[in-house]
Amino acid sequence: MSDSYPMTPRGHETLKAELKQLTTKDRPAVISAISSAREHGDLKENAEYHAAKEQQGFIEGRIQELNEKLALANVIDITKLSGERVVFGATVSFVDVDTEEERIYQIVGVDESDISQNKISISSPIARALIGKSVGDTLSIPIPKGKIEIEITNVEFVN
Repeated sequence: MSDSYPMTPRGHETLKAELKQLTTKDRPAVISAISSAREHGDLKENAEYHAAKEQQGFIEGRIQELNEKLALANVIDITKLSGERVVFGATVSFVDVDTEEERIYQIVGVDESDISQNKISISSPIARALIGKSVGDTLSIPIPKGKIEIEITNVEFVN
């Protein structure tokens, strides 16, 4: 992992809520399931036991991952940002030069990205190409189908 893990306050709260769910509900439930499965006898052929142990491994791994991300979190309050330059947290409007189709994306942390809500990860090719650019800039962005040429029409900082 890197030295810093950028995220919005909403993303930070979401990760904390998931960590709480895993440690206070899911972990105790899987421990109980393992205990119950042990009572059924031979562990070599006990499918319930093996499924519960596998689930426990997943939960413990996710808890460790969340703890690391939260420890390295760089929570950026978007409401305190301004300007015309694209940075983390910005909501960027741009027009595809060829099709004249307008798109609007907010650049968020990796765990917050959701294309159905127009939120793209800071590590996505589109976000990486947009970072540092300003309103009026025209640029070419590599996408899986090739490249698109876009012009940035607006940069906002809304939560």
